[in-house]
Amino acid sequence: MIPHISSRPRRTLVLAAALGALAFGTPAALAGTAPVSPAGIPTASAPAKAPAAAPASQSATWAAGTRAYLVITAAGDSSAVRSAVTSNGGTVFSYYDSIGVIVAHSTSSTFAATMRGVSGVQKVGATRTSDVPADAYNPALPANPSQSTTPTGEPVRVDMSQIKADQAWAVTTGSASVKVGILDTGVDDQHQDLAPNFNAADSASCAYGKPDTRVGAWRDVDTHGTHVAGTVAAAKNGKGVVGVAPGVKISSVRVAEPGNSFFFAENTICAFVWSGDHGFKVTNNSYYTDPWQFNCPDNIDQAAIIEGVKRAQEYAESKGSLQVAAAGNENYDLAHKTTDSASPNDSTPTTRTITNACLDIPTELPGVVTVAANGTGVTKASFSNFGQGVIDVAAPGSNVYSTAPGGGYSTKSGTSMATPHVVGVAALIASANPGITPAQMRDKLATQANDTACPSDNRCTGTTANNGFFGEGQVDALKAVGGSTPPPGKYFENLTDVAITDNATVNSAITVSGVTGNAPATLKVGVDIKHTYIGDLKVDLVAPDGSVYVLSNRAGGSTDNILQTYTVNASSEVANGVWTLRVNDNANSDTGKIDAWNLTF
Repeated sequence: MIPHISSRPRRTLVLAAALGALAFGTPAALAGTAPVSPAGIPTASAPAKAPAAAPASQSATWAAGTRAYLVITAAGDSSAVRSAVTSNGGTVFSYYDSIGVIVAHSTSSTFAATMRGVSGVQKVGATRTSDVPADAYNPALPANPSQSTTPTGEPVRVDMSQIKADQAWAVTTGSASVKVGILDTGVDDQHQDLAPNFNAADSASCAYGKPDTRVGAWRDVDTHGTHVAGTVAAAKNGKGVVGVAPGVKISSVRVAEPGNSFFFAENTICAFVWSGDHGFKVTNNSYYTDPWQFNCPDNIDQAAIIEGVKRAQEYAESKGSLQVAAAGNENYDLAHKTTDSASPNDSTPTTRTITNACLDIPTELPGVVTVAANGTGVTKASFSNFGQGVIDVAAPGSNVYSTAPGGGYSTKSGTSMATPHVVGVAALIASANPGITPAQMRDKLATQANDTACPSDNRCTGTTANNGFFGEGQVDALKAVGGSTPPPGKYFENLTDVAITDNATVNSAITVSGVTGNAPATLKVGVDIKHTYIGDLKVDLVAPDGSVYVLSNRAGGSTDNILQTYTVNASSEVANGVWTLRVNDNANSDTGKIDAWNLTF
């Protein structure tokens, strides 16, 4: 089965999914220094003013044709401009005086043009090409799904060993004082693998553009945010999966609106301000700001979107928060933009000519770390966007197994899945270096990454140290926390496909030679089995003398595919000889294959 690719909440570059859609994120430039704040943006010491509540009469006045606008003014007291909004046919839905942004609603077709002539107004732009839904005035709470029970056992997965997260845990699993914000479709806080690390006190919904702090407003309206959260910080609790930083705290800020999972600019602004005010050390942004995949500064509406989101990101950074974002899943060269055929996605997309001045936000904003996706090993994932000077680092983004709402698990692919690996590494860096600044974290992410050379592909430009496919390289959690890599053991693999048919037992063999003595107590067994409904399967490692080591015994239920690295105490076995991966299918209907497997001594 082809895994689901997350592209639009960066919405998902969708291939096919075990559970629901993902969002994919756009690129952001990796900056070695903190971005320079524009005039009018407060310093880090300036307190944020809480957004004002919408007028009580607002819900009664909603009508079809209501559109949302950003009204940009100087930071500080915006009362005069807010009064002008009201007197010119609009209502103030929320406002952020700390960054000079007002979210206004109006049914008047001349509202934006009129407000652009008001004294003190710098920019005005529509954030949508569709109506604001009535739900914005009385939002329904997301569902609180019932939870399934997960069997015990949490083997180290390939993506975690690929970035050496499993080795980094010997140095630190992360500090509970480090807060990570999951800015996404929401998070299932009741999930058994997320609940131990979930921080409800700092969670909210920012759908529609102002905080909703009701209990559960932060929950998932899709599946994407819950999957991302598990990769960052699923608990090390003996079941399911383990996140890159299983000791840190995660908060959910739901940016997506229900029904369509759109991430409009006012939602993103709300989320960034919330992140800064609530002390998030790192935020995960696996999305782009709807409805424009690329916002162009020569468009009067999109210029306001760029400015509003940019100010909010800078505000969050001024409060100590680093934003990490997904590069996107269109296999697009972000350093050489030519066309946009996906916008606006909330009405009727049209193809338009664009240039590099047009930005995928928030990921191409200064200071935001842009993440590309690796495929198997350190290859470029086929779907991942790229671009010299745009991509900062890379991480595993193919066939990532993580948490799903309702206590389950699913496999997804996309730069949305690569990004939380980097966020987890950043959280480990923050845990090991209390007081580290966002600029220092960016530098650390760059220096710890393992250089990855361009393949034989003329689209990849740059050097081994920094290129358009991998940026500074693939992140390395162990190096990031100051650990050292143990000498590598001898590695053997079998890449020959073996079909798994119904109610049958199949074998795949590896001949080991040149290893002295017995196998280690930490023999690594990497397994890549493509099979629907893995609860049908029993998977064993058979040693040369016939001893059997059970790797998986009909676990995982209806989940697709086994892509894991198991650790086996095989110290009683002579290393040299024929080792066998034995797979037994125990039911009808679902079939698959052993795609590959390996042994590391």
